[in-house]
Amino acid sequence: MTEKENPSVDTVDEKNVKEVAAEKKPEAEKATAAPETAAPEVEKPAAKAPAEKPVAAAKPPVEKPAAAKAPAAEKPAAVAKAPAGEKPAAAKAPAVAAKKPAPVETKTEPESFQVRRRLIWTSIVAFLGTTLLATVRFLLPRAICEPSTVFRVGYRSDFGIGVETKFQNQYRIWVVRNAERLFVIYARCTHLGCTPDWKSSENKFKCPCHGSGYDSEGVNFEGPAPRPMDRAKVQLDPEGQIVVDTSKLYQWPKGVRYQDSGFNDPNASLQV
Repeated sequence: MTEKENPSVDTVDEKNVKEVAAEKKPEAEKATAAPETAAPEVEKPAAKAPAEKPVAAAKPPVEKPAAAKAPAAEKPAAVAKAPAGEKPAAAKAPAVAAKKPAPVETKTEPESFQVRRRLIWTSIVAFLGTTLLATVRFLLPRAICEPSTVFRVGYRSDFGIGVETKFQNQYRIWVVRNAERLFVIYARCTHLGCTPDWKSSENKFKCPCHGSGYDSEGVNFEGPAPRPMDRAKVQLDPEGQIVVDTSKLYQWPKGVRYQDSGFNDPNASLQV
């Protein structure tokens, strides 16, 4: 059979071919178009990359001030929100730090300077104190505190025959009474002025210094004593008490008779 005899077969084949070709053309166009569209997409990131870099480079300066400002804003808030108990501690810290330098400066000073200053001030105080005491001592009268030379010893009836020694330590006297008289012996050795002791067992006064001995009435009989011990003035007051005055003493000089001595004076003894 010829082509003319089977027209349907030819026509079908041509139609199919055309349809296939028509379908392929859009796909080919799409494939060709895809590269064209893809190419700009590839190029765009390359073009955008440089644009984005300056933005990224510019952002850090903007962020840095913000980061710097954030602590500044936060610090006052932290200080403001800090508890009331922490504020004194923060306030005290500078005070302590300020006080520490002062002691450090004093400690750096050599010790020799401190010793010199102490010595100088001690000398000044001692000098002023001595001067003041000397001035006061000069202005005050030079009086010797001694017991009174005039005093009472009691009544005649208070003393028995013999030697009474109870006034020796206070007034340095002995009250002696015999059958006829009462008198007062001043307890001072006529040799060098020592104080003799009454020896009741030996019935005599004995000087412990050089061994001078006196009888019960104060008359010397041994040792270097040149004369009897002195007697004090005695009188009676209006009440009848015995008044002794040691400022007035009566003596019996060596080689003089009793009648001519001071012992014979009316005020040297009392009648009993």
